[in-house]
Amino acid sequence: MIRKLLPADLDSAIDIWLRASIIAHDFIPKEFWQGKIGDMKSVYLPNSESYILEDQNKIVGFVSLVENQIAAIFVDPHQQGKGYGKKLLSYTKELRTNLELSVYAKNSKSIEFYKNQNFKIQKEELEPEANEPCFVMTWSK
Repeated sequence: MIRKLLPADLDSAIDIWLRASIIAHDFIPKEFWQGKIGDMKSVYLPNSESYILEDQNKIVGFVSLVENQIAAIFVDPHQQGKGYGKKLLSYTKELRTNLELSVYAKNSKSIEFYKNQNFKIQKEELEPEANEPCFVMTWSK
């Protein structure tokens, strides 16, 4: 089931985000991500249009939108490979006619996932906080 993220879901979503970020972005020190927990809780998630995916009443992933930008999409690392990311993206595609996201260039697993979901790389740019190159990818109906 996919539903809107509620304030009571914040800690679970942040836990998924942190664990998945550390694994997927192993080229960035984990302290970088740990230092972003406060911003995720007080700024990013509350100011995004966010949806969680539950399986058997347990949060397994979430997606956050800011207009047509996918600001975050994360699945619990222990639940990856079960189609949850695909379900979150499909749901998001029902809400918008075009989407954009940024993904670190070194995150080849996610890049391939997005390509398989018909996202196209539009450009490469430097993400200033982590000082890492990333790709801007887009999708349109």
